[in-house]
Amino acid sequence: MGDEHGTVIIGAGPAGLTAAYELLRRGVPARVFEADEVVGGISRTVERDGWRFDIGGHRFFTKVPRVEEFWHEILPDEDFLLRPRMSRIYYRGALYDYPLNAANALRNLGLREAALCMGSYARARLRPPKDQSHFEGWVSARFGWRLYSIFFKTYTEKVWGMPADRLQADWAAQRIKNLSLAKAVRNALLPRRKRTDVTSLIEEFQYPKLGPGMMWERCAEEVRRRGGRVDTGAWVTAVHRDPERHRAVAVTVNGAGGQRTEPAEHVVSSMPISELVAALRPVAPPEVRAAATDLRYRDFLTVALVVPAEFSFPDNWIYVHDPAVRVGRIQNFGSWSPYLVKDGRTCLGLEYFVFEDDETWRTPDADLIAAATAELERLGLVRPGVVEAGYVVRMPKAYPVYDERYQHNVEVIRQWLTREVPNVHPVGRNGMHRYNNQDHSMLTAMLTAENIACGTRHDVWSVNVEQDYHEESRHDGDGHRGTGRDAPIMPARPLGTAGDGHGGGSPAEQPAQLRLG
Repeated sequence: MGDEHGTVIIGAGPAGLTAAYELLRRGVPARVFEADEVVGGISRTVERDGWRFDIGGHRFFTKVPRVEEFWHEILPDEDFLLRPRMSRIYYRGALYDYPLNAANALRNLGLREAALCMGSYARARLRPPKDQSHFEGWVSARFGWRLYSIFFKTYTEKVWGMPADRLQADWAAQRIKNLSLAKAVRNALLPRRKRTDVTSLIEEFQYPKLGPGMMWERCAEEVRRRGGRVDTGAWVTAVHRDPERHRAVAVTVNGAGGQRTEPAEHVVSSMPISELVAALRPVAPPEVRAAATDLRYRDFLTVALVVPAEFSFPDNWIYVHDPAVRVGRIQNFGSWSPYLVKDGRTCLGLEYFVFEDDETWRTPDADLIAAATAELERLGLVRPGVVEAGYVVRMPKAYPVYDERYQHNVEVIRQWLTREVPNVHPVGRNGMHRYNNQDHSMLTAMLTAENIACGTRHDVWSVNVEQDYHEESRHDGDGHRGTGRDAPIMPARPLGTAGDGHGGGSPAEQPAQLRLG
C-alpha cells in the first residue's frame, strides 16, 4: 500500500525511528521531523566534553523477539556489551540488596532496629490502619509502619512528587499482590522449590557500548540511507485534517528554513498526545481538547559529577531512600559501559524527579552542581573535594503522569482520533500516554508500520507491559502472571486548575520495593 505522499512521522525517539525504518523496509516513503537537535528522545545519549550520559538508564533486554532482532539489525554484535545487572538501596549509610533480602536487610538494620521493625509489624497485624485506601495505609498494614517508613515512603514520594498518603492503594495492590512481611520472611527461609510466589530478575543485559543513543543515531543513518528523511530542529506545529474525508492531509513544520507544509497520506505521532490534539487544524471539539489539557507529565534532570574511579561502585544505579537528601537515584555510568567514562575516573549521575515549573528545574546549572556535590558528600559516597566537574541534563516531559483521570482522558482522545482522523497513528510512551518501555514503544511502531504498509489491523493500543516484561516475571499460586511495573493511580488535581507541584512520574525503573527474600 505505497502512497504518493508517504508518511510523516513526528518525533525521532525509539518509536518514531522504528516506524520510519519499518515503513521504508516495506517500500513506503517516510519523513521524520524531530523538534530537538538530537535523535533518541529519552533514549538519547548526551555527550559533554567527552563524557556520555544515559538519561535514566536503559537496560537492553526484551521478551519480544522482533525487537531483539531489530536491535541487532541496526547495531553489529560487537557494538553490544553484556553487562551484569546490579542495583541496591542506600539507607542511612548502608546498602541493601535489591530486591530486598530478609537476612541482608535485618543484618544492616541491626538487632535493635530489626526488633523494633518486628514489633511495629506485630502492632499493625493486631491493629491495622483503618484507612487502607491509600499507599501508606495499605503498605503499613502489611509491613508495619517502621519498615514502611524505611523502605517504601521516602523513595516513593521522591519519584511521584506527592505524599504517600495521597497515592491510591491500587498501585501497591497491583505490585505486591498478597505479599506481607510474614510471607516475605517465610519465602526467605523456605527452599526455593517450595515457594508459591517466585520473582526472578535478569542477571545481565545488553548495552550499546557508547550508550543507547548509539542505537538511534545509527538507526537515523539507516533511515536516511534507505531514502527516508530525518530532520532535527524541525517542530511540527500543526496537523491539518479534512473533516469531510475524515483524514489528516498535511503537517506544518517550523525549522531552520522557516515554515513549510508537508503533505501526508499518514501521520505517525510520538509527540505527547496532548500536544498532538493541540496541533490539530481545524481544532478538535472542546471535550477532546479538555481531555488533552488535563494530561500531565513528570520531568527529570540528571546532575552528572566526574569523580576519581576509586569512588566507583558495581551497581548500575543505587536507589536513595535517605530522606536527608533530594536525589532519588544515582547512576554509575562507568558500570554501564567503560566507553562512557575516561582517564581513570567515573561519572555519577544524580537523578532528580521534578516538574518543569518547580524551583529545582529553574535552578541555574552551577547551583545544581554544587547542591548535588554536597548531597553526594553528605551520603558518604565520595570524600569532600573530589568532584572534578559537573554537568546538568534536563529532560522535559520524561514520563506521563498516571493520575485517576488519565485513562478516561486518553480514551476520549483515542476514540475521537480513531473516528475523525484514522490515518493519524499515536505510538510510543508519550505518543499514547502509556507506561511503555523502550521495547514496547518500538513494538507499537512496528505494528503501526504494518497497518500502514500492509493493510493489517493490529490493535496497537493492546501493546502493554502486561504482555511481556523486561526484567521480571512473577508466578504465584493462582496462576497470575504480572509485570510488577504497573503505575500508581494518583489523585488528580481538580479540573480546570493549574498543576500544584504534586503528581507523579514513571522512572525508567522504579523498585518493586515490597519484595523480600
